[in-house]
Amino acid sequence: MENFENMPRPEIVVVADTVAREKNIEKEDVFVAMEIAIQKAGRTKYGSEHDIRVKIDRKTGAITLARYREVVANDAVIENEAAQILLKDAKAYDKTLKVGDYIIDPLPPIDFGRVAAQTAKQVIMQQVREAERNKQFEEYKEKIGTIINGTVKRVEFGNTILDIGKAEAVLRHDETIPREKFKNGDRVRAYVLDVRREAKGPQIFLSRTCPEFMAKLFTQEVPEIYDGVVQIMGVARDPGSKAKIAVRANDKTIDPVGACVGLRGIRVQAVVTELQGEKIDIVPYSEDKAQYIVSALAPAEVTKVVLDEENNRIEVVVSEDQFSLAIGRRGQNVKLASQLVGSNIDVLTEEQEQERRSNENKVRTQRFMEALDVDDMIAHLLVAEGFSTIDEIAMVELSELAEIEGFDEDVATELQNRAKEFIEKRNKEFAAKSKSLKIDESLKTVNGLDQDMIIALAEKGIKNIDDLADLAADELIEILGDTTISETEANEIIMAAREHWFENDKAETKE
Repeated sequence: MENFENMPRPEIVVVADTVAREKNIEKEDVFVAMEIAIQKAGRTKYGSEHDIRVKIDRKTGAITLARYREVVANDAVIENEAAQILLKDAKAYDKTLKVGDYIIDPLPPIDFGRVAAQTAKQVIMQQVREAERNKQFEEYKEKIGTIINGTVKRVEFGNTILDIGKAEAVLRHDETIPREKFKNGDRVRAYVLDVRREAKGPQIFLSRTCPEFMAKLFTQEVPEIYDGVVQIMGVARDPGSKAKIAVRANDKTIDPVGACVGLRGIRVQAVVTELQGEKIDIVPYSEDKAQYIVSALAPAEVTKVVLDEENNRIEVVVSEDQFSLAIGRRGQNVKLASQLVGSNIDVLTEEQEQERRSNENKVRTQRFMEALDVDDMIAHLLVAEGFSTIDEIAMVELSELAEIEGFDEDVATELQNRAKEFIEKRNKEFAAKSKSLKIDESLKTVNGLDQDMIIALAEKGIKNIDDLADLAADELIEILGDTTISETEANEIIMAAREHWFENDKAETKE
């Protein structure tokens, strides 16, 4: 092998240092860019089939250029004679070589011609730009979930492009507050939603409508939130119109609502001004869900709250004069309250609730009379004790039935036996009808559907989960009857049937 003296090249180190400072990137990235450029020039000179590798000494700038040939097994098929050598041939160079080792042949330094120098310069600049983009991506990726300031650079197709220093960010039209207009030079604050790596540089997406933006604004305006003494428990927004934010204090001596409002409302007003006059209700959070719901529906006064944890539904009863206040304009108040507590809220007047309860009790009483073959008095007693289905009567402890006024152990035993016989008979009939109607098993897995509902659907041609998912709420109510399910229940059943669609979409997106 020939030995080529690698002369120190201090000018290389100076260039790397200068470019790194100017572009605000790591000096190592510049050295790597130079090595790639020289390597490309070497392959141009000696042939692209050669495995040419370059190393620049980080301290002296000395350039080492060499050709690498991989040692492969004697029975291997040589794919590239310039970059591979059989073990038996490699032994002629060095008897200690083994498969997987490399024969390294030093090469003389390249005398860059005008074209080669220009190519090297282009490669270096390309690599430097790539390093610059990577640094920007990592820098702004860390800003996801924070508020940044920017200056409007231009508005195109309704989207606002902001200059945020070293990069541009996009504030899409649907992420701006309604009726909000920007012009060139305007200063804008926004929440960093996402940062994506793309060929032309990091794409930074902002929002002024997401709930997190308002939460971060309160964090900036309220020292108690910033310090963690007051905690934001939930935010619901109708951007540009109205919002609700739930807060609680970790220190019982502090009023969380008062801390957020500030002296003469100065703190909350600063947030309202930033959000273009969006009205904000500050709600005290409570571990007691019923109390939390009452606070969330303010300014309406609530008479009663009924929680249905199993179906994630809440029924709120208000007086007639509070009904429109609880619902709000275009349903805004109840919608925001539902978002805040994370459950669907149905608002009823006292009269509506009484009428609905009366209808439900009539339906249940009639069902018990027919299924258990009892008179209306016994059926009324069961309904009054809170029983709503035959299954509950069949599964309840016998002693609980016997404790009902007017019942004894014999009556309780007889009622439970009749309930079990009815269920057994019902299950057999359901199995037979499922077979004759060719009901798909998937339909039986949907939460909220009982056997009677499934048969009613199948008789109308709805025999699998996709058929059900295709229905609208009013179509489902028409099939099952408005005395069987409410509009809210119908929507929940249909959404449960559509869950597998969303899961499939997620799986395809990942692939």
